[in-house]
Amino acid sequence: MALSFDPQKLPVLGVDDHLSPVAAGSLLSDSLRERFLAPPVWSPETKSEPSFVERAPAHASVLIALVPRDEITVLLTQRTDHLTDHPGQISFPGGRAEPEDADAAATALREAHEEIGLEAHFVDVLGAMPTYTTGTGFIVTPVVALVRPGFAVLPEPCEVAEVFEVPLSFLMNPANHRRHSVELNGASREFLSIPWDGQDEAGQPRRYFIWGATAAMLRNLYRFLAA
Repeated sequence: MALSFDPQKLPVLGVDDHLSPVAAGSLLSDSLRERFLAPPVWSPETKSEPSFVERAPAHASVLIALVPRDEITVLLTQRTDHLTDHPGQISFPGGRAEPEDADAAATALREAHEEIGLEAHFVDVLGAMPTYTTGTGFIVTPVVALVRPGFAVLPEPCEVAEVFEVPLSFLMNPANHRRHSVELNGASREFLSIPWDGQDEAGQPRRYFIWGATAAMLRNLYRFLAA
């Protein structure tokens, strides 16, 4: 579904630099495992978006894949421009649940393999976050996992334009979280963006504009790790 606005051209209403970043020691593999084994009392900041489609809700899962390199990074994809839902946007690998999927993690692993060729034996699932309901009618379970280096990606060209990684420390620092608002169908919708200045596959500088549901789920991950 094509957007009626360009989120990158909307004014920044504020940033959340008054909030502390997640401590570096909490972003290590062992610390992340411990956090999911003994989760704190916490609440997600955002659980749903205003609906702007008329169709029955559908369950889906995404894989928040954390890759331990010199520092832990998050694996993200740029969706192709011709997709029906969220075309051209940055997202996690994932998609609609199928009847044969045993659970939300199985959906996330299957979709990650179909979309980017990520083999499940490289993936160590840590746990799941609370569901997030998108404006397009998907009830999404974010599944968080560590991915051992050595994996290869093979993007499905009909769905994925690019696969890239962003440092988890950058994403878990609210000083990088920007607030926006837009009027849609007579109602105001607020959302976050987390722009990241990285390099594309050719090594050229590029700004990756992470926003909407992906940014909201990252913000919820921040709340979970900072609690």
